[in-house]
Amino acid sequence: MRVSLPETKVGRGDIGAELLDFLGRSGYGRVRIVADANTWGALGRSVEAGLGKAGIVVVTLVFEGELQADEAALGLLVAEEAAEPAPLIAVGSGTVTDIVRLYAARMRLPFVSLPTAASVDAYASSVSAMTIRGAKRTIAAAAPRAIFADIETLRAAPAPMTAAGFGDMLCKFSALADWRLGALVWGEAWDEGIAARTRAATERCLGAASLVGAREAEGLETLIGALIESGMAMSLAGHSRPASGAEHHLSHYWEMRLAREGRQPILHGLKVGVATALVAGLWERIRDMDQEEAEARLSDAVLPRAREEEERIEGEFGAAANSIKASQRRFLALDAGAFGELKRTIINNWTEIRGLAASVPGAAETRALLSVAGCPTRPSELGLEPKLVESAWAFGHLLRDRFTVRRLAALLGLECPGA
Repeated sequence: MRVSLPETKVGRGDIGAELLDFLGRSGYGRVRIVADANTWGALGRSVEAGLGKAGIVVVTLVFEGELQADEAALGLLVAEEAAEPAPLIAVGSGTVTDIVRLYAARMRLPFVSLPTAASVDAYASSVSAMTIRGAKRTIAAAAPRAIFADIETLRAAPAPMTAAGFGDMLCKFSALADWRLGALVWGEAWDEGIAARTRAATERCLGAASLVGAREAEGLETLIGALIESGMAMSLAGHSRPASGAEHHLSHYWEMRLAREGRQPILHGLKVGVATALVAGLWERIRDMDQEEAEARLSDAVLPRAREEEERIEGEFGAAANSIKASQRRFLALDAGAFGELKRTIINNWTEIRGLAASVPGAAETRALLSVAGCPTRPSELGLEPKLVESAWAFGHLLRDRFTVRRLAALLGLECPGA
């Protein structure tokens, strides 16, 4: 199936002219702006005024309070929809964009993305990261028709949001290794062209780490370009595999736990960056493991009983357990024969698996890059205590039906790398 990628413009100055030109070419004389309280002040208000002066009819929804990408926010968009639905303009970062893209997909409406921070790779993506009934899910949605990013707006965003964007890009080497691992041992579809695009964007971003940390315009331009490219890779793939692996599962788990305990949320990319350093330590361990040791470890691996795994999921996730059990159906259905075949497949591909591990920057290098870009490097810097790290390690991989380095670690009997 042919995928249409969004028209993209990253500029240093007013993006109003490009936006108006696009709306005119598209025949959009009436639009609906969606923002939150912060992004409304940062960009939304001026966009509304500019469109109004140009004769565009504008309807606006500004989310108040602490916004979450969940069913409540989606419901508000539905409840406040006018009798005549209009193309949407998402003014914001990842949360606003994820809500709008899912709503746009369900309502079959086009939308335009106006990023207010270089904080996530969600802008060009065709999937939404949503919390539904307490469980973090990735849901097929709509990619934007166009993205217009103003560098000065991005530079004015809070520094932690820029750091979060760098963390969300740094993980791609590990995510790509996880994707290839899933293709080797779990039969997942693999696309080298998409992987190469993501890899090149990541390398450009890491080369600008010091510029990102200094919040230089050139660094922000490189970062937002890489984030948009990563989102396009997800759109081309039709899923989040090119951009999300074991590190994202740790981050999603932390997000769910913090919300469940009523604690202050932490920016997605900051959690992802810290989790990437943890996962990098695991890849290092696998890189240094010869086939003889891998065979010995796998020979000791025991297939968990399905009912025991289900009870473990129920005990940890409560009301969200049913959706998580559903995502684990293939793993829970493994019998002794299939489990033995999985272990043989891993050993038969061990040389390539070690090569994947070698392609991932090590833990020390990962933390050094995070530090240069102004990012936290360890869970404690985010207020994540050791028990929460251990819980994420024990349960995070259960949030998706994917084979990652974390699942491989479970079979090999490897512990969580030091936090």
